[in-house]
Formats: sequence, structure tokens, C-alpha cells
Amino acid sequence: MNFKLIQNIAVSLLLARWRQTLVAAIGVTFSITMFITLLSFMSGLNDLLDGLILNRTPHVRLYKEMKASDFQPIDLQSKKTKQYNFIRSIKPKSERLEIQNSAAIIKNLKSDSRVLGVAPKVTAQVFYNVGVIEITGVINGIDPEAENKLFFFNDYVTEGNYMDLKNIPNSIILGKGAAEKMLAQIGDVVQVTSSKGERLSLKVVGFFQSGLQDIDNVQSYASISTTQKLLGESNNYITDLQVKLNDILLAPNVAKEYQRIYEIQAIDIQTANSQFETGSSVRSLISYAVGVTLLIVAGFGIYNILNMMIYEKMDSIAILKAIGFSGKDVNRIFILIALSIGVFGGILGLLGGFGLSAIIDQIPFNTSSLPTVKTYPINYNPRYYLIGSTFAIITTYLAGYFPSRKASKIDPVIIIRGK
Repeated sequence: MNFKLIQNIAVSLLLARWRQTLVAAIGVTFSITMFITLLSFMSGLNDLLDGLILNRTPHVRLYKEMKASDFQPIDLQSKKTKQYNFIRSIKPKSERLEIQNSAAIIKNLKSDSRVLGVAPKVTAQVFYNVGVIEITGVINGIDPEAENKLFFFNDYVTEGNYMDLKNIPNSIILGKGAAEKMLAQIGDVVQVTSSKGERLSLKVVGFFQSGLQDIDNVQSYASISTTQKLLGESNNYITDLQVKLNDILLAPNVAKEYQRIYEIQAIDIQTANSQFETGSSVRSLISYAVGVTLLIVAGFGIYNILNMMIYEKMDSIAILKAIGFSGKDVNRIFILIALSIGVFGGILGLLGGFGLSAIIDQIPFNTSSLPTVKTYPINYNPRYYLIGSTFAIITTYLAGYFPSRKASKIDPVIIIRGK
């Protein structure tokens, strides 16, 4: 049958019951709008939450830790006998926590094509001295330029300039929580004592806020040279090497490789932050589940409307079949009606989803714990729009297919007799 004729009949049926058609289209529009808005917001929220940790976490961290030797002398003796040894209270090896030959390792890492960059770090356990009170804390000695390039350090410095760590000797950027405990302001001088009893006066040049209160209460930053001076160590004393890769997915294998080559401990970002990745996956799964449910509900609405339309248009269908329309032609008519509703409602839904997301993106997001975040996070990933439009067409097609099968099998003789 001529497609144009089928198209004209479908349009006539749509206009004949335009209120029901409008309701079905609004259902599709609403479901697509909420689907896109929900996924855009939840994905943006995931990016924000993960960024608070993952942006500050190296893909591979090389370090040394105090642990017992894997082989005890008595174990060598037992290999030649049938005896078993049970050893208690094994003491850790008497080793320094610094990475040996750190300069050579850094040079080799930078020459690796998989490596985006390397940022050395010195970690020092300290006490912040406030009068007679001592507050425990941690100072991370960093190279400000490398830290900012690889881990966006400047985004977390809420006051002051991160480069002052390099330009001003004996300076410190305090964690926001630690600064509040000490009532410290920029320009103040704080006393810091290392675990070895070395005391140093440091000038406050800024405040750091990660959004995680437990970290901000204890953690502060100084230059590598200042931290080495506080610990009484030489300028080649490095406790951590933070490696960022071009491809984060290579991190687990690269960590194992570096641990074997350099004979030091290595941990990858997936292992270090598995809890956050699990949380992101669960939030995304819930968002998709809710969004798909909205689309399915809209599909059932279209199914019911088309089913009622077929029931009320039985006489028209009988006439069409009596004058030569086949069951496939009737099938095409109602599928075309369903797809028309899906496409029209889907387009409006895409525009509505983008518009609502843009509105949310402009709403001020003011919280003292995340001062660098100014608006609600929205992710405008085209994938969500593609999924929404595809699912809308599939859902509406199926919603029209099953009623159309019923219409295509109608016997016009029975209907005309019954009438």
C-alpha cells in the first residue's frame, strides 16, 4: 500500500484523538527530561566526589614501609629438615623510610612513555604547637609545580598562592581544620615539632581544603626542602614517589612492575580507592534504573492509549481492511502513530533535559566544606541524550507494535456483522 496514504491515515487518527496523543507525548517528554537530568546530575556528582579523592591520588604510589623480612634465618635451616617453625613477635627490619636512589628512579620513571609525570613527596608526622597544647598532624613536603600539574593542587588552596611554598622559605599551607584549631591567619608564624623533636617556625602562606574534614584537620603542605629541614634530613631524602599515567587502566600492572623492578612497595589507584569506585558504580546503577523505569512507564502509557484507540476505531479498521488494506498495512499505521509520539515526545524531552540541566547548573552551591565548588555539578555527556532518544524510540515502537498486531488480525466481517 502507498506509504503516503498510510501516513495520512495515521495523522488523521492522531488528530482525531489529539488529547490522548498529547498526553502520551507529554509522558514521553517528561520521562526523557527526567532521565537526562537525573543522569547528568548524578554523573556530575560522581565526578565531583571522585575528584575530591582521585584527583589528589597518584595512579601509582611508590613508597617504603616498615615491615618484617619475608625470610627469617631459621626458615633457611628448616628447608633441610622436616621441622616446622612458629615465630612470634617478629620485629620489623631496621630500615630508613626514605627511597634509596630516588633521583635515579625519578629519571627512569620520566623516561617511561606510559608516565605522564612524577611528583616526589616527603611525609612527616608532626605536632602543631599552640602554647602548651600539641595537636598531631601531617606535613606533606611537595614540589608545588609538579603537584599542581598532576594533582590540581591550586584548586584546593582556598586562600593564598600555592607557589609561595617555593618562593618563601620556611612556609606552610595549613589544612583548613588545623588552621581553625590554631586560630591561625595568613602571615602568622606557627611552631611545628617533628617526631624526632626538631622544632621549626613556619610562616602561614595559605589554607588548603579538600572537602574531607578528617584530612583537613591534620594535613598541611610545605616545600620538600622545608620538610627535609624539619626532619633533619639531607636534600635527597624522599619518602614517596607519586606517578600519574597517561592511561589510568594500566595502573595495576604498572604498580606490580615497578615494585618488582625497584624493590619497593607500590600501590595502584584502583586498590587504594576501591570504596569510592564501588560507590560511584552503585550511584550510577541506581540512576540508570530510575531513568529506565520512567521510560518504561511512559511506554505503558502509550500502549494503553493505542489499545483504547484501536478499540474505539474498530469500525474504521474494518472498513480499511474491507477496501483492500492488509493486516501489515494496519500494523504499519499504528506503529507509525506510536513512533510519531515517541519522536515528537523524545525531541521535546531532549530539549527539556538539556534545559533543566542548564538551570540546575546555574543554581549557586554554597557550602563551607567545598568552597571551590560554586554550582551544582552537571555532566553534559552526549551519551545520555543518545541513550534517552534510542530508548524512547524502542519503547514507543514496542508500545505500538503489540496493539497493532491485534488490529492487524481483526476480521472485518465479524465487526460489520456485530455492528
